[in-house]
Amino acid sequence: MIRLTKTADYGIVLLTTMTRDVKELFTAAGLSEICGLSQPTVAKVLKLLARADLLESERGVHGGYRLARLPQEISVADAIEAVDGPIAMTECVEDTPGLCAVESDCTIRGNWGSINAAVEAALASVSIAEMAANTVADLVQLGEQRKAQARSSREHTHAH
Repeated sequence: MIRLTKTADYGIVLLTTMTRDVKELFTAAGLSEICGLSQPTVAKVLKLLARADLLESERGVHGGYRLARLPQEISVADAIEAVDGPIAMTECVEDTPGLCAVESDCTIRGNWGSINAAVEAALASVSIAEMAANTVADLVQLGEQRKAQARSSREHTHAH
């Protein structure tokens, strides 16, 4: 199963919550309460997002975090990479040679690279603003259309 980590999911939840007011400073405690997440988890994720320059932080009694860019300039891929590192469907698409024991004999490695690039491009094409506004339906619809086309093609091929 391909699954987003909870931490990356929380990062996206926090970022979309912060789109409510791009100038407001949000505290870990405040976001914890709004999102229903534990404060230590929120604090950890906020630090990761700030380290990746997706958030700005202000120290002090009245400090907190705000978006470093407009929500439409932050992609879902940016958020995932900030928390989990590079998007990689398999070890062989990472830039570190030797992670896979059968790397030198693998005949499908290039295919995984293409699939990984497609997944990464899809995630990069969705902004935090779209996630916050629930306007990702067009992408889902496109995905459903492609599945239907593939099913139709398979059925047509098996009928002959």
